[in-house]
Amino acid sequence: MSTLAIYGGEPTIKPGEIKNWPPVDKTDEDLILAALHEPNQARGKYTALLEKEFNAFAKTKYAYFTNCGGSALHMCVAGCGIGAGDQVITTAYTWPSSASCILHNMAVPVFVDILPDTFLMDPSKIEAAITPRTKAILCVHLHGLCCDMDPIREIAKKYNLKIIEDACQAHNALYKGQPAGTLGDCAGFSFNQNKCMTSGEGGIFVTNDEEIYRKGLTLTGFGDMQPTKDTDEYPAYAFGYKFANNEITAAYALAQLRKFPWYYKQLIDNARTLHAELTAANLKGLKLPVEPENCTHNWYNYNIRVDFDALGMADKTTAEKSRFRHAVCKALQAEGLPCGVWQHCILPQMTIFRAKNAYGKGYPWTVPGADAKTNYDVENFPNADKYCYSHIALVMVLRAPNDTVMASRVAQAIKKVFSNIDKIDPDKIMK
Repeated sequence: MSTLAIYGGEPTIKPGEIKNWPPVDKTDEDLILAALHEPNQARGKYTALLEKEFNAFAKTKYAYFTNCGGSALHMCVAGCGIGAGDQVITTAYTWPSSASCILHNMAVPVFVDILPDTFLMDPSKIEAAITPRTKAILCVHLHGLCCDMDPIREIAKKYNLKIIEDACQAHNALYKGQPAGTLGDCAGFSFNQNKCMTSGEGGIFVTNDEEIYRKGLTLTGFGDMQPTKDTDEYPAYAFGYKFANNEITAAYALAQLRKFPWYYKQLIDNARTLHAELTAANLKGLKLPVEPENCTHNWYNYNIRVDFDALGMADKTTAEKSRFRHAVCKALQAEGLPCGVWQHCILPQMTIFRAKNAYGKGYPWTVPGADAKTNYDVENFPNADKYCYSHIALVMVLRAPNDTVMASRVAQAIKKVFSNIDKIDPDKIMK
């Protein structure tokens, strides 16, 4: 194929050809302006409409519109009654808020490794991580693909554990036809700018369990919006935060939610077009994401990987492999393809967890018994570590209003780089 753009060739995709996400039209403007002129700007008419319509979308009974997905996850942890010194099992590879939400409730995250093909929590690792302190399993439906829930639910039932779903990236992702957000006891979704459903920023806490919903609400409104048993007044009642979002953002989220069916169909069409073309190309050194038969991926992220074994680079150091991956990523970017590295290290390597000192004096790990099975050494998570230095993430390029024609252009850019993979020289590219 032609000379790589990183070496002076013509880029596959020209500047401006990829259209911005999300599409904004008169429906967004009308709802936002209507909300702007409402007398109540905090948890009013449009927040109520959003929560009602999102419940219908997600097949849940209770919803609370938050300022971000991390707040929604924090409400999940509180809603499940998890507190100081308790343990929650989660995945070693995810966004930090999937585990920091555990710390925010003074509980301790216990990490398990991921499956090598789906990048999701390995159910076979969970049971060995359980201790008498374990109260829940926090499943992360990463990149828009649901975890393998049947074995996880069996373990949760056996040990009487709650299941929290981090569905921040998983809008309308399905497991055996059942939507993310209904596969456990409660869930948090994100409406961040880069999500498949967005309001610029925001999130939503959902559950079908009224008790979990009520407990989750104790974190909102600084904890002072909970009536006592003896009076309808609202005295300071509990330690809490301010997680509510505003009416203008709720109106934007509502407009985007109503357009989601079209967005989703276009995203699925685009991802399948890209996947089919790359599969047919059978490119050396390229590993593609997988979609298990029992799942429907929403393709929030389409993540490719560099196959170092196929390239004869198995004996290279982790640093050398990571540098080569970065060089490949830069070559793709030079072809006009927006892509990047989603996470540079696994969660157990991050200081907030590794230092075991979130609240000072070692808390919450120094709560008696809370530190059991919290060995955060990288060697315990080989699949997660390997994924960190081999993946390249394509996030918004497959979103509407981009269509299957653009998806084919994306495939061309990837094929061009991987057909010239032997010409990738980190010493030239990574200056």
